[in-house]
Amino acid sequence: MISTRRWFGAAAAVLLGATMLGSAPGGAQAAPATDVTAAVQQKLLAEAAVAADQAFRTAGVADTRVNVTRRDGRNWAFGTAVLVAPQEEGQYPSGWVFVARQQRGDWQVAFEGEATFAELASAAPASVVAAPEKAAFTGFGTMSANGDYRTGMRLPFALDQSWILRGGPHGWSGSPRPFSSIDLYGGDERVLAVRAGTAYTMCKGWIRVIHDRGYATDYYHLWNNISVDGASVSAGTFLGNTGTDITCGGSASSRHVHLGLRQNSAYVAWATHNLGKWVPREGSTAYEGYALHGSTRRNVGGTLYNYGALGFTQGIVDGNGDTSVSRRSGPGTGYDIVGTIADGATATVSCSSTGTSRTGRWGTSTLWNKLSDGTWIPDAYMYTGSAKALNGTC
Repeated sequence: MISTRRWFGAAAAVLLGATMLGSAPGGAQAAPATDVTAAVQQKLLAEAAVAADQAFRTAGVADTRVNVTRRDGRNWAFGTAVLVAPQEEGQYPSGWVFVARQQRGDWQVAFEGEATFAELASAAPASVVAAPEKAAFTGFGTMSANGDYRTGMRLPFALDQSWILRGGPHGWSGSPRPFSSIDLYGGDERVLAVRAGTAYTMCKGWIRVIHDRGYATDYYHLWNNISVDGASVSAGTFLGNTGTDITCGGSASSRHVHLGLRQNSAYVAWATHNLGKWVPREGSTAYEGYALHGSTRRNVGGTLYNYGALGFTQGIVDGNGDTSVSRRSGPGTGYDIVGTIADGATATVSCSSTGTSRTGRWGTSTLWNKLSDGTWIPDAYMYTGSAKALNGTC
């Protein structure tokens, strides 16, 4: 018996085969379709045909969700495009924001992350792509980790609450790498934006917020989620409640938020990035792992307290098992000890310099950080999200 998804895939090939382009999937396509929705569906099916996840390869028109949210006459369109996943454990939808332009009767469609996406977004009239969106979209591809894992993000719930780490780092679609997602629940069940950005409703139960530095965050399984189309949100803006929604695929046995991290329009591992003043770490398999705040470790099932965001010139003191770290009068062990600073404390770095090599949880380094009070501690005993000087050299 042929599967429903496979049947629709075959039907799509018959219905759309005459108009599919020969260009490789993954690039903007000038689809010879007079209807923009059909053109976006074609592009989604082209993406599905080469997807790493085998579950998508038999996708058909019925497995696509195209929402054209803005038009400018006959020539421009903007919206969201989603490939619905099977409603099975370990399956999650794929989705993109798109811009489309019609020329000589054909639609050119570009998904976020493609080279032509920023070009089309920049050229689109303001009624289709607003100025703040243009700025965000042109930033795609300009930021990569390269040892810099600073996000400026907080945890996705109210400050001073503690939620449970339901699932440690795992893939957006379960076990496949990168381990870009974690699961959280508890507290008042209100899911909030982790950082300011531009928000889009990808489908029922799924919000995407595009931030600066090339980052974006996805929030899935939401109940009562907001409906947004390019709205500016602040850190702490309500997005929805934890839930079990699987309108666009996957599974959820109990209410939670599935929080995914993206950079340059691709999912990236949470490990070593900061989320609030916690640092997710991977386990040997998906859904295991833990989070660190200084030397404090919370395994799956433990609670994470929301301290707020870690600033870009701040670090978390990590005694690597000790309760405190010595503060010195200069950048090295040859300088006098002038006090201590507690493990887990947040410290602002004024500047950095080289000194005595030290080894801590985050490696071996000769970098020392001068704190805002004028004292010094080794960079190896601070989590900053960067292996380099945070705030210039002294």
